[in-house]
Amino acid sequence: MPDEPLSPAVGGAVPGAAPLRTPLDEPVAERTARWLAGATDAASPDTQLFARLIAVRDVRDELALLGLPQPAWRALVARHFAHAPALVPLSALPPVDTGEHAAFVDTLRALLFTYASATVDADDAHCLASIIAHACLRPDHLWRDLGLAGREEVTWMLTRYFPKLVGLNVDNLRWKKFLAQQRALSLGLEPGPAPGCPGCEDYGHCFPGRH
Repeated sequence: MPDEPLSPAVGGAVPGAAPLRTPLDEPVAERTARWLAGATDAASPDTQLFARLIAVRDVRDELALLGLPQPAWRALVARHFAHAPALVPLSALPPVDTGEHAAFVDTLRALLFTYASATVDADDAHCLASIIAHACLRPDHLWRDLGLAGREEVTWMLTRYFPKLVGLNVDNLRWKKFLAQQRALSLGLEPGPAPGCPGCEDYGHCFPGRH
């Protein structure tokens, strides 16, 4: 399991972490730093990861897109950001409406968790599985949907939390395509795109011949 943390946002330096290769947008960087300022352990790579994932939605008033139910959201904040000021009311996280894609989200989330590493916190793995499954509904590369700096950070995240699943990506598929494929195969279905894939600029590359 990789132990090096994600690089911190600009203005939110964490001892021992390397600078970002691709700086975040300033508002996201500032919000990430605010979350880390109230972190239970700002040096924790898991806390840094969740600060980033939360901040990119927080600055857009899109926290609901994390896909976390109220109990999970409250527990996540308590675990990682116990000293944070009330950046957002804990009650201000409405459920996200996945509509026709609810089954996709539920089954992908469940699949991810079956591969969760025993070395990470199980509740964190539950939260991350939900965040990733909901991100697959959005129309871009997974790293952009999550607000990370690039594919390498998605690989780091997945390897830390779901290493055996990462090991199955022997063809080095793009992560959203791979996750949708593994979900379909686990259900005995024909592999196909994730709900968000058709809106991506590289849809024709990943799924030639589909319209």
